[in-house]
Amino acid sequence: MKLTDTACKNSKPKDKPYKKSDGGGLYLLINPTGSKYWRLKYRYLNKEKMLSFGVYPIVSLADAREERDKAKRLLAQGIDPATAKKDEKKKIVRNAQNTFKAVALEWHENQKGRWSENHSNNVLHRLERDIFPFIGTEPIATIEAPDLLDVLRKIEKRGALDIAGRTRQICGQIFRYGIQTGRCKRDPSRDLQGALKTRKTEHFAALEIKEIPAFLQALERNDARLYNRTRRAIKLSMFTFCRPGEIRQARWEEIDMEAKEWVIPAERMKMKRAHIVPLCRQSLAILKEQKEETGNLNTPWVFPSQVRPKEPMSDGTVNVAIKKLGYQGRMTAHGFRALARTTIREKLGYDPDVIECQLAHKAAGPLGEAYNRAQFLDKRRKMMTDWANYLDSIASEGKVISLTEKRKSA
Repeated sequence: MKLTDTACKNSKPKDKPYKKSDGGGLYLLINPTGSKYWRLKYRYLNKEKMLSFGVYPIVSLADAREERDKAKRLLAQGIDPATAKKDEKKKIVRNAQNTFKAVALEWHENQKGRWSENHSNNVLHRLERDIFPFIGTEPIATIEAPDLLDVLRKIEKRGALDIAGRTRQICGQIFRYGIQTGRCKRDPSRDLQGALKTRKTEHFAALEIKEIPAFLQALERNDARLYNRTRRAIKLSMFTFCRPGEIRQARWEEIDMEAKEWVIPAERMKMKRAHIVPLCRQSLAILKEQKEETGNLNTPWVFPSQVRPKEPMSDGTVNVAIKKLGYQGRMTAHGFRALARTTIREKLGYDPDVIECQLAHKAAGPLGEAYNRAQFLDKRRKMMTDWANYLDSIASEGKVISLTEKRKSA
């Protein structure tokens, strides 16, 4: 006779455990303590086995029957329900350990040695801000393309179209790492190609050659009342045309004033290769002035933060300063690289290979493969001197005092 909920509820404990059967191998075991457990007795490969479904009344009669029917269906497929249950528990534990955030942090840790510190921090910041709060706790194996798209749409709605696209690429790398390490089976980011809005590619704003004198005048007049170290950072950017991150994170230990060289270590370079920047007399003068101002701050940074000298200058400082000078939309910190490349080629006549080498770009063909940090070094020393002298000469023609000469009081 099949059980009823009333019969289950009214079953009283006895001196010994006893069973109340519901049929199909399902029964309720009543212990002397009064506890009641659901059990299923079945045979698998001619061997009698038992499966537990939980405690009554937490697991109701209807729930127990549903579990029994699931077990019967597995048996019909030749699957042992007990083995299937153990596998499911393992999967649950594995998913709890292999959340998207856990896999992402493991992937990030493995990549750090290949990245610059700045890039590593940026990737982690994007994940912590835009991804982890929404799908970080989800098992990576359960995340589908629509789940990821919902998160990326939040970034897109801020108008940060480029960041949304780059974040999709980062997530794709994490999913592929998950596949490689057996934590998921597919990369849903691949299904989102073309799903996000894109912005027309724009190059970093940069001055034209004819605009240089006016820019130098504005920098020298300093109507924007910029800090001296900010102006020096702008000047050094012009003379060396290094990347903004390389300028603001320059450390005194990298600079050899006697050898007239700045050697940027590989871990701070985009191409992960150490890079030599020859220092002309104008650059050396800027660095000397900077040392005089910041030497007593006990900071490793050439351009420390004005507020927190133990930290480097903010990555937005130079761009903000350029805007204050009146060049918003016309010039950027990164634009000094394009300005130097164009002007040195057109006005000074240097070979593009020499220019690209100083820009720390990987040249095409055998030149790129044979890269070493001293490549074309003698030619680059002369080029950097000629470039600085050219800037000084047009500054003079524009009735601007030399970029490295301190303004004398009247």
